[in-house]
Amino acid sequence: MSSRTRNTSKVAKASQGTASVCPAGRAYALPKPGDYERELKALQRIVARERARGREIVVVMGVGFVGAVMAGVVADSVDRKTKKPTKFVIGMQRPSTRSYWKIHYLNEGVAPVEAEDPEVAPLIRRCVKEKGTLMATYTYDVLTLADVVVVDVQCDYNKETLGDMRQGSADISALEESFQVIGKKISPECLVLIETTVPPGTTEYVAYPIIKKAFEERGIHNREPLLAHSFERVMPGREYVASIRDFWRVCSGINDEARRRVVKFLSEILNVEKFPLTVLDRPIESETCKIVENSYRASILAYLHEWSLFAERNGVDLIKVIQAIKVRPTHSNIIFPGPGIGGYCLPKDGGLGVWSYQTLMGFDDDIFKITPLAIDINDTRALHAAELTRDALRNMGKIVAASRITVLGASYREDVGDTRYSGSEILVRKLTEMGAEIAVHDPYVKHWWEMEKQDTYPAPGHSRSKFFRNQDRLAELRVEQKLAKVLKGADAVVLAVRHEPYRKLDPEEVIRMTGRPVAVIDCFGILDDARIRRYFELGCEVKGLGRGHVKRIKDDVRKKMMVARRAKKSR
Repeated sequence: MSSRTRNTSKVAKASQGTASVCPAGRAYALPKPGDYERELKALQRIVARERARGREIVVVMGVGFVGAVMAGVVADSVDRKTKKPTKFVIGMQRPSTRSYWKIHYLNEGVAPVEAEDPEVAPLIRRCVKEKGTLMATYTYDVLTLADVVVVDVQCDYNKETLGDMRQGSADISALEESFQVIGKKISPECLVLIETTVPPGTTEYVAYPIIKKAFEERGIHNREPLLAHSFERVMPGREYVASIRDFWRVCSGINDEARRRVVKFLSEILNVEKFPLTVLDRPIESETCKIVENSYRASILAYLHEWSLFAERNGVDLIKVIQAIKVRPTHSNIIFPGPGIGGYCLPKDGGLGVWSYQTLMGFDDDIFKITPLAIDINDTRALHAAELTRDALRNMGKIVAASRITVLGASYREDVGDTRYSGSEILVRKLTEMGAEIAVHDPYVKHWWEMEKQDTYPAPGHSRSKFFRNQDRLAELRVEQKLAKVLKGADAVVLAVRHEPYRKLDPEEVIRMTGRPVAVIDCFGILDDARIRRYFELGCEVKGLGRGHVKRIKDDVRKKMMVARRAKKSR
């Protein structure tokens, strides 16, 4: 553990319960009771000034992975004729020890999320420091000042058993709490836009009755809440901002006025000229659209897992098969599944749909077969990658429990730093359970929070460490940035993610850094036939997900080496 890490840990421990510690280790004291009234008065002055400028007040609830950048996109928008800002955005984040620091970051013009997109940091800085259209606060009272509230509060699906989605449930408690607060605070003219991916029916069956009841308790009768839904299609990576601003949106409203308002709002902040809105009749249709969209993707990838196993056992290279299929325009987006399907959406969204059908809609029959199975297959695919690692080491006369295994890639997809639900996590946990010593490299990941904070991340009791034994020492695992350091002395090297640096790795370079022949496991079709062949020539063992032709290359190399030895002896 580095001295900086130790110091940060000391700060965090010392300030536990009284401060929020940012990733850089700086502690921000939580607000005291008397601070809230002063904060509201300051907000009222700011809002009065911005209204005088003709700007609409937009409150974004939740400034995490989606909300922070959404707030920036809204704050950066301008009137198409005058080119002047028409929105003033206030990001709202609950003042918890875990996330209060995000408020300070935003108010300092610093993005509270890490992103590979070079546009994120300048976007936040520009809106805060130059345009003066973005700030953040910790008080729910800001909702009383809002013309529009954008809800970006996280909605999770908690699984109790790895590989059995049905043994789990949606956690909408944070959303319900948000709707209760919104109902108590907003004016009846305020538009509430739910942007979070939610179980179908949430807007109509959860948000509406909560806010409607709150209105009535406040004496607001004969006024319908203006509720709308429009899901984001955020894509981590270098087009993070564009995936929010310059991409197709689906939206809906609970009534005609809500529908009109959400179309107007989105048309003012997004690039609808190139990417027109799709307006659906009811929020449940918009909510279902997001769930079906992601479940479809997850199902196709799970389907390819079956054929990956077929390929391995029958001498077929699935990578070449997929490349041949992609020539057909109707199948051009087919992709290899790798060691599992990660990211925040695909592993859980189908579960939100199944849960909604049984819980919000109250059906007790079981119509879902493919969706739960797809999630279960994707969740456990990395276990097969661990099996291949075991088999490759065994072919070299070694066992997992006595081996140093280097995993190249911690994120869930290539060339991004997002580690949420990555296949690499399950792979590392399984190999650790089997007794391996693990080293990890990823050029895009500084902290692997799923490991470093596994007791509390993503929430207490929700870490995937609970599915495996022997996980305590993974809290000390750190992602290394120097490739030579993690490869030195390795018995096995797992190519777990298609990061560009790994796609360029030369076998001779790998062996030079390891210092000896190693077992190489290709989880993502990174190795071409020439490099597979070269690894075998260098005395290595190679396995690959869906790469059944590897044995054929191995046999050919061994045959040629035997012929060469015989020829040498005969001379």
